[in-house]
Amino acid sequence: MANTYTISDLAKEFDLTTRAIRFYEDMGLLQPERTGAAGRNRVYSARDRTRLRLTLRAKRLGLSLTEAKEIIDLYDSPRDTGVQLRKFLDVLVVHRKQLEEQMADLQANLEEVREHEEEARSLLAKVEKQIDS
Repeated sequence: MANTYTISDLAKEFDLTTRAIRFYEDMGLLQPERTGAAGRNRVYSARDRTRLRLTLRAKRLGLSLTEAKEIIDLYDSPRDTGVQLRKFLDVLVVHRKQLEEQMADLQANLEEVREHEEEARSLLAKVEKQIDS
């Protein structure tokens, strides 16, 4: 029998809340089997576990859940590694460019803060010199 997991199992393994896992389910990233009265119990497959792991990896890379889902869904389609890799590469290129732009903005902001910091130190030194006089 294939490995199955409860929502609590996955929450514990990946250090997530059950609410987060249900959110990923609502986004279509996970598709657990429903069992029990009125389908209240979720049974996650090894496939769901892998999809959750890939989703969290994509989040760490800074991808949106929509981007993550598009890439992960490619692995459910007929195997064409070229299509999957091209899509993944396209998303990564766009994301890298966004990060580079953010880094440039942060560098400019940091330089401006340094300039203001230097100016404030200079003014403070003048004020303290006047007080000591």
